[in-house]
Amino acid sequence: MAVSVNGLGSGLDITSIVNSIMAVEALPQQQLKQAQSQQESLMTVLRGLNTKAAALATLAGKAAAPNALNLLTATSSTPGVTATAGTSATAGTFDVTVTQLARTQVDVSAPLATWPTAGGSPASLTLVDASGASSEVTPASTSIDDVVAAVNASGGPARALKVAAGTDATGTPLYRLQLTSTRSGAAGAFSAYQGSAAEVAAGTAADLMGTPGAAVVAPAQDAKALLYAGTAAEQVVTSATSTFTDIVPGVSVTATAAGLGTATSISVTGDSAGITKQANDLVASVNDLLGAIGAGTKVTTTSGSSGVSGATGGPLTGDVTVRGISAAITDAAYRPTSNGRSPSQIGIVIQRDGTFTFDQDAFNAALTADPAGTRAALAEIAGRVTTAATNASAPASGTITQLIAGRQSMSDDLGTRIATWDQRLADRRTAVLAMYNAMDTALGSLKTQQSWLTSQIAGLPTFSQNTK
Repeated sequence: MAVSVNGLGSGLDITSIVNSIMAVEALPQQQLKQAQSQQESLMTVLRGLNTKAAALATLAGKAAAPNALNLLTATSSTPGVTATAGTSATAGTFDVTVTQLARTQVDVSAPLATWPTAGGSPASLTLVDASGASSEVTPASTSIDDVVAAVNASGGPARALKVAAGTDATGTPLYRLQLTSTRSGAAGAFSAYQGSAAEVAAGTAADLMGTPGAAVVAPAQDAKALLYAGTAAEQVVTSATSTFTDIVPGVSVTATAAGLGTATSISVTGDSAGITKQANDLVASVNDLLGAIGAGTKVTTTSGSSGVSGATGGPLTGDVTVRGISAAITDAAYRPTSNGRSPSQIGIVIQRDGTFTFDQDAFNAALTADPAGTRAALAEIAGRVTTAATNASAPASGTITQLIAGRQSMSDDLGTRIATWDQRLADRRTAVLAMYNAMDTALGSLKTQQSWLTSQIAGLPTFSQNTK
């Protein structure tokens, strides 16, 4: 880059002159930067629309899924027993009596100062699960901590814990090895042996719980419940946890100790509030997207001081693709269903401005009069909205996604052109600066010559009229 010491020869402010010239030279680049900024702003708006369209597709898709609107509520007559109903449940009532809760097996060894040895090395510990599979571990030392670490690293049927158990007669600290099943219920039962898996198989390993002072604190057991208790149809239901999943299709029951032994009535009824909320949420999400599109395509009219009106468009004004998305969503939400039922009959009403309102009273009345038909109509509308919103927001093929990709391509191209202008302007500044530096040097030389000539002229003899 040329170096300029500002106007030494000419006295001119060369830096300011060059900066002014370059400001004019840079105008095309500024226009490119402005165009790129507009593309970035437009992409921000489009990404916002895409987020709203994707959210609408997700919400509507859930409502359109099979049985998604078959919402039911399960209630229990006993405080210690709770029930939940899924979409596959059927309204009705049944009685259940929980007689036993699930339990996780817990064993504790006799107090130990150190883990026993066998042949001079730490003895092996073998755990046998309910299926008969053995997990043999050999601790790194006779430290109880190493035994705990070995058991927990083995991935066997139990986890280990060291528990303080006082001291022996000499004051040496004693500890118990607590073993807890990794699974609840009868399937989590295990046995613990001091010895190798081969010794367990041969019947020569010592049962760890057979040592004096050891105990099975809590045996493994399944939860049990009775259906039709006290009748000839009495049926025992078991569970590895205290939750009886699908005790009847679609209904699960969870018990605590407070509910044991009590005959409990479980009632399954339609969840009108839940269905109404889904309908309301669907309309709100539709309005959210349509409102965002409306804001982006709105034309604002203003009146100037001279009385001349002007119009300003939004960032998406004139974009037929975006307007097409709005039309597709609107059509999906207000078009009659396949059986000729108008959405307004179930409370989804279109307004003059193109948005929708949700009439909860009308929806509830329709749901009461025809539960299945109303759910079917809402599911169909939700399905159409899902399709329209997905067509707009799908990651690769969505119309908004493609608009964003196109704008991004334009922005990238503008960025490349801007970068090219950076080098062009740098080269131009160097050339202009060199030209003005040369001019400054030339002017400095002329000024030097002028000064010399002036001094020479001043040194010439002077003559008057009287001089002869």
